[in-house]
Amino acid sequence: MSLLIAAPEFMNAAATDLANIGSAVTAANAAAAGPTTAVVAAAQDEVSTALAALFSGHGQAFQALSAQAAAFHAEFVQALGGAAGAYTATEAANASPLQTAWQDVRGVINAPTELLLGTPLIGKGINGAPGTGQPGGPGGLLWGDGGDGGSGAPGQPGGRGGNAWFFGSGGRGGDGGMGITGTTGNAASHINGGTGGNGGNGGIGGNGGLILGNGGAGGVGGVGGVGGRGGNGVDGSFLHISGGNGTSGGPGGNGGQGGVGGQAAGISAMLGGHAGADGNGGTGGAGGQGGQGGQGATDLVTGAGGNGGNGGSGGFAGSGGGAGGPGALGGTLGAGGNGGDGGQGGNVDTSGNVGGLGGAGGLGNNGETGGRGGNGGAGGSGILDATNGTIAGGGGGAGAPGGSAIGVGVSGAGGNGGDGGTAQIVSGPTGGGGAGGFGGLGVQGLGASGGQGGSGGGGGAVSAGPTGSGITGGTAGGSGGFAGASSLGEDAAGGGGGGGGGGGVVSGHQAPGGSGGAGGTATVLGIGTAAGGPGGPAGGDGTVGAGLNGGVGGVNGVSASHNGGGGGGGGAVNASTTGGATGGHGDNGA
Repeated sequence: MSLLIAAPEFMNAAATDLANIGSAVTAANAAAAGPTTAVVAAAQDEVSTALAALFSGHGQAFQALSAQAAAFHAEFVQALGGAAGAYTATEAANASPLQTAWQDVRGVINAPTELLLGTPLIGKGINGAPGTGQPGGPGGLLWGDGGDGGSGAPGQPGGRGGNAWFFGSGGRGGDGGMGITGTTGNAASHINGGTGGNGGNGGIGGNGGLILGNGGAGGVGGVGGVGGRGGNGVDGSFLHISGGNGTSGGPGGNGGQGGVGGQAAGISAMLGGHAGADGNGGTGGAGGQGGQGGQGATDLVTGAGGNGGNGGSGGFAGSGGGAGGPGALGGTLGAGGNGGDGGQGGNVDTSGNVGGLGGAGGLGNNGETGGRGGNGGAGGSGILDATNGTIAGGGGGAGAPGGSAIGVGVSGAGGNGGDGGTAQIVSGPTGGGGAGGFGGLGVQGLGASGGQGGSGGGGGAVSAGPTGSGITGGTAGGSGGFAGASSLGEDAAGGGGGGGGGGGVVSGHQAPGGSGGAGGTATVLGIGTAAGGPGGPAGGDGTVGAGLNGGVGGVNGVSASHNGGGGGGGGAVNASTTGGATGGHGDNGA
């Protein structure tokens, strides 16, 4: 048996398009009819008259063929449109009489219960409208699933799923609405960026039927709103020599909580009914970026660039902190603006998640004296209280490079890397601290000393309860930033020290401390000297249990060799008498 698939709406659209094409072609032929069917002879001689008659004959023949083509085109369009109508009528005629009859019968059956109780006897409940947070309607009294809850308005919770009565599953809870974005700051009025709105909570799932049915799933929590951006500083002028400071970005909004799944009610649980799954929590909003500092006045030589604003912290549930605002360019002899510090990453307490990354520091700008690079934000912490799953602290933000010295001043120091977030495991099996951020680069001085490299951030520590196992120890500290070179042979500043490794704190299980980060390298482009970055301190001895060793500090770099110092040793570790743990060793300078 042959199979034919036809879409009447597409056929109607094609017929309309073809009719439009035919109209355009007919109009073009009519416009060309006069010049091509009655060609005027170029002269009064016989040759010109014959050529004009020849071309006129071709034009007349073309018009005759065009008329025949237009007639065929019109018939084809009419046939195509008629076929679409015929298919539509055939489909309507082929609609199942039983389906129509069932609709009529169900309407008669449901009418009394809908009139008296507002719910059908058989059938699914009404879904809540999207964006309203309306609850789903109950399922049919005898048979039918509950309606799904409507999603929430911005920042508002989702609607609860409708319950089933005797047979049927509960409706799904509506998703929480997204948090609104924070307002933009105003540096002239010293107003920071606004806090992002919290995401709405997910709706609770509806309960399953009393005799048979599963609970509905909970709705997903809404995403937190992004923190408002900080205001940009006002540029310097004749009356206000230095540029204004940018204001800080606003914190991100918290993510909404996931909705609780519905229950399998009555004897349904004994017959194999299951509770609905809990909805996932919404992700926290990212922190707002700090505002940019205002540029120092260029018509006066002492105008300093404004400092960048700090980034906002990330909202709860793991979004990253906002980046610090960049410092502004200084005047001819003015100092460059300092970069703002990055915001802290958001914390989490859910299984299988990671704390938010710390925001990156803002760039220091150029000037007679270079601006300091902003420090990286600390990573968010993670807390896990579950039988299964993993969790980790967020990584620290990177420190920003400092600004370059244009004149005889000192280039700006690089920002320090943010500390890694900690991981706390109450009863789960695995987890680890976040990595420390890298120290910022100390840039080369154009006419004087280079900037000092920023220190690396410390690695995140990890702690665990009595049932934790397979725990990753504290992670490594970030490497120190390189020191900037000096172009005139002046002494260059030292490279940044490596961050200390994160400590491991356990009860009954092994968890080594993390290694220290490498110290930053210092270089010089002349006859001056350059000090290596200092080695981090050694980790302390454990305070509980036996056989615990603290980390060993790294070896300092030697100035003459221009080497960076060694990284710090791993942090102190604690353990019960049944477990052992060793602090990490610092890396030697290279």
